[in-house]
Amino acid sequence: MKAAKLHLPLSKSDLVGLWAGDLCTLTGPVYTLRDAGHARLLEELEAQGTLPYGLYGQTLFYAGPSPAAAGRPFGAIGPTTASRMDFAAPRLHRAGIVATIGKGKRSQKVVQACRETGSVYFVATGGAAAFLAKCVETSTCLGYDDLGTEALRKVEVADFPVFVGIDVSGNDIYAR
Repeated sequence: MKAAKLHLPLSKSDLVGLWAGDLCTLTGPVYTLRDAGHARLLEELEAQGTLPYGLYGQTLFYAGPSPAAAGRPFGAIGPTTASRMDFAAPRLHRAGIVATIGKGKRSQKVVQACRETGSVYFVATGGAAAFLAKCVETSTCLGYDDLGTEALRKVEVADFPVFVGIDVSGNDIYAR
């Protein structure tokens, strides 16, 4: 296991040297989206044929942040159970999403999609949402505002701590 400081957006070459279990910190833009937003994003992808909102080559964070607090964009921002997005993840990886962030194990279809596309799944610590909010510098709503906490947001993070859950070779920390 090693530690890596990564600057977003990530290239496929950035991901090749990561291994399941590696500790990483992320700095740069991530895009928050949950269940309802994924369904809408898939509809737009199907209609347009490409990822909207500049999401190609980006990182999706499965999170529904709380309102602003303590002078920060969010009072809390923690990972959502990633398996709830497994219905959309393989298609989104194939369309150009290079990484996702959530908590918990993923389906074999997601492991296969990471292997096929050279993408990764990062795991953020559940129960640490107030701490993780301290890593958020800015937030901008890009779409699906009517979904409230499930809206699509571009969130700038600094030194956001994660572990590699699934690497580009399909190694999965939950399969050990």
